[in-house]
Amino acid sequence: MRQLFTLTITTILALFLFTPSASAGSPHFVGKISVKSSGSSLTVSGKEAGLGNETQVHIVVTADAQCVNRGGNHPKAGNKESFAADGEFPVQNGKATFSLTLNAAFQPDCSPPMTVVWSNVHVEDVDHAGVEAFFAGPF
Repeated sequence: MRQLFTLTITTILALFLFTPSASAGSPHFVGKISVKSSGSSLTVSGKEAGLGNETQVHIVVTADAQCVNRGGNHPKAGNKESFAADGEFPVQNGKATFSLTLNAAFQPDCSPPMTVVWSNVHVEDVDHAGVEAFFAGPF
């Protein structure tokens, strides 16, 4: 009887000591990612959850910008470029909020009456495969 009791206690302790804990979650963007343009800037903000015990996430945003005239045409082929911004954002309680701003700079400047139009916005958590979002635009 004593051996059975000792064997039972040993088995229970082994299960607790050698069973891996669930620390990683299921990373994913939650809610709606905000994509807003203002002048020659594009700001992308959002929230990621399911991050488990991680301390930070690395978010990268890429987008295309072009300088267009009032007729909706871009007069110079050189006035279309890709821009990027990235950052590290802290994780609290398995969630992280992020906000990144891209600034379009053209040579020559995109000055009125021409405006900057953004498209092909790609948001990605580079540390977690498949955690990404795409917005065609225009913005």
